[in-house]
Amino acid sequence: MCEVQNMTAEEELLYERLKPLFEEEGRRMAKALASKADSELFGANEYEVRDRVHDLGARALEEAANERQKKGRV
Repeated sequence: MCEVQNMTAEEELLYERLKPLFEEEGRRMAKALASKADSELFGANEYEVRDRVHDLGARALEEAANERQKKGRV
């Protein structure tokens, strides 16, 4: 956890903006995974989870770009 303590102001701001997105999606994934039978964990469900993670990454990039745009860096 040393890295978390050494975050720059920009990293901290971005982390705080992303945290609700991560928590919300984490809850959705936990609910979806917990509701599946053992035999349903992989296959179609696996690809759904991967898609959700991909979408979350895209949202994180969008948020980072928006913050930079606000500062006139993009």
